[in-house]
Amino acid sequence: MSSLIGQPLSCDSPHPLWQHGGAQVLIRETCTLTNSIFCGYETRLGGQRHQRMSHARIVLWLSLTLRPTRVLCRARFFEGQSPGLPNRAAMENGTGPCGEECPREVQETTVTEGAAKIAFPSANEVFYNPVQEFNRDLTCAVITEFARIQLGAKGIQIKVPGEKDTQRVVVDLSEQEEEKVELKENENLASGDQLRTAAVGEICEEGLHVLEGLAASGLRSIRFALEVPGLRSVVANDASARAVDLIRRNVQLNDVAHLVQPSQADARMLMYQHQRVSERFDVIDLDPYGSPTPFLDAAVQAVSEGGLLCVTCTDMAVLAGNSGETCYSKYGAMALKSRACHEMALRIVLHSLDLRANCYQRFVVPLLSISADFYVRVFVRVFTGQAKVKASASKQALVFQCVGCGAYHLQRLGKASGVPGSRVKFSAACGPPVSPECEHCGQRHQLGGPVWAEPIHDLDFVGRVLEAVSANPGRFHTSERIQGVLSVITEELPDVPLYYTLDQLSSTIHCNTPSLLQLRSALLHADFRVSLSHACKNAVKTDAPASALWDIMRCWEKECPVKRERLSETSPAFRILSVEPKLQANFTIREDANPSSRQRGLKRFQANPEANWGPRPRARPGGKAADEAMEERRRLLQNKRKEPPEDVAQRAARLKTFPCKRFKKGTCQRGDQCCYSHSPPTPRVSADAAPDCPETSNQSPRGPGDAARPGID
Repeated sequence: MSSLIGQPLSCDSPHPLWQHGGAQVLIRETCTLTNSIFCGYETRLGGQRHQRMSHARIVLWLSLTLRPTRVLCRARFFEGQSPGLPNRAAMENGTGPCGEECPREVQETTVTEGAAKIAFPSANEVFYNPVQEFNRDLTCAVITEFARIQLGAKGIQIKVPGEKDTQRVVVDLSEQEEEKVELKENENLASGDQLRTAAVGEICEEGLHVLEGLAASGLRSIRFALEVPGLRSVVANDASARAVDLIRRNVQLNDVAHLVQPSQADARMLMYQHQRVSERFDVIDLDPYGSPTPFLDAAVQAVSEGGLLCVTCTDMAVLAGNSGETCYSKYGAMALKSRACHEMALRIVLHSLDLRANCYQRFVVPLLSISADFYVRVFVRVFTGQAKVKASASKQALVFQCVGCGAYHLQRLGKASGVPGSRVKFSAACGPPVSPECEHCGQRHQLGGPVWAEPIHDLDFVGRVLEAVSANPGRFHTSERIQGVLSVITEELPDVPLYYTLDQLSSTIHCNTPSLLQLRSALLHADFRVSLSHACKNAVKTDAPASALWDIMRCWEKECPVKRERLSETSPAFRILSVEPKLQANFTIREDANPSSRQRGLKRFQANPEANWGPRPRARPGGKAADEAMEERRRLLQNKRKEPPEDVAQRAARLKTFPCKRFKKGTCQRGDQCCYSHSPPTPRVSADAAPDCPETSNQSPRGPGDAARPGID
């Protein structure tokens, strides 16, 4: 930078700094302003002192202004790129110097996922997690069906590799109705109307405009271009220059430069720049490291009318209730620790999305909400409508949860009254629905939320995705799991928020756990609805009130009695079991108690895909967190909270410090071979002596068995 001060500032200067193509535009815009500042200072200021001050200020200003240029030039110099000016056309389509093959010092790894082939550095410079392949496969399936709906309204049919040309949904049609449908199809073909099609890898002028705000290596965007038909363009954006360089190389590697456009910008600024209706994106995918809340405000404004917004949250510790105040600061809701924390996390995210959309007279309609592995994933459509926004308050609810027995109640924030089709009146809801103490166990309630209280899935859309994946199972590597999860979702009760679990109900009253079929059969015999939940393996989602559920557990306790004398009178178990059940439960197994997904043995819940799987470390410049260092750290921290194993002699000495209960009763027949102590108990210290005084404790007389007793500190 100091070498530039002594040279005349001109865009035609032969200085090597001007030869860098990426810096040429910035320097060309800066040099004119800099020349005017030099001339202004030399004209208005006189004397050597003023010239030194002006030069010092200009050097400081230039150092701040041209800092991005220096970083870019230094990065290109160390990467071994040619300092020549790149081809402008090559820069626009995502290729150019960043895509050229050149010797690299960083070791790279090539990964094949779906139809894409991705190269990324072995060091942790760019984020990549192979466990989230299920997330990416499901996203491709959802966007494909969304494109089928959107383009079908325009008369465009999409073609997916592996699918049949004509697929038909059979809904118990008679033979005459099927013949009528075939005649109508033949008439449409004979009329000369040519059906437009959109294939994978081709540009569809009326297709979807997709944005991946945090693309990292560009894997997701490239998979969209290679596997999802009906796309107009895909913008793969990332704020990291190293990540964008990698995206360009991967785009060229997969030959999708005509569809995928690399972009280096802050995701929020990029979405704020596309708020105009004509510039909005049809699909926005946000998969950040941690919480997506910094991007939600911009996302709900940049998505088109009826567009698809896909959001992933990996900060499950916050959403699951470990830090309620942090959850409120990020999502605007208090999370509670409960067995239904994963579904509550989904409903908190939906509440946060709808709350941000309401600020701009928009609202969200959930299509699919998934809780899988260590993250939650929601797919929502965003619409605009002032009348619909007024109903958003009645879609949110507060959660009252008992800290003793876990019974929960929902309190809506708003109330909508009126006949459907006529004018609806909105007012504040009345509450609370519970008393200060729980009616079942007498404990207090915790207040959480607000959460989304409406259905979190569109079952018609979920059925379309499930049908498409089942008809083409070879399209995705995780097709079996997608079918299993979506099958469980189609069986869930859509109008019942949250759920209980088998272990929660049985551990509350300290009894044996009934089987899933027994509890489901008892609820069905009592004329209640019951279903599973994709968020928890042993979940019980039912419309039965908490009182009926505890009556069923009281009846179960009579078949497997609990020792009442061991229960404290203030414990939830004692208070619940002290009431006679009003409902007589029938635990006879019913045929409809076993859900279809369970009978077919579908892969509903994920098995461990690899060792030490889970959230990966954040990507760092230079790849400081290498895999070897992480493996060493995991090895050192493994079982750090567990006590080291003790040998046989240590265990025998430790057991000798405890008195034998059978010896006190006179029933121990082991004698000296007993592992516990048969020595008479040590006389206690008198009440006059201070029990906390170490001198008094050490002066107490020792018994014959105190030699093996550890000392008192």
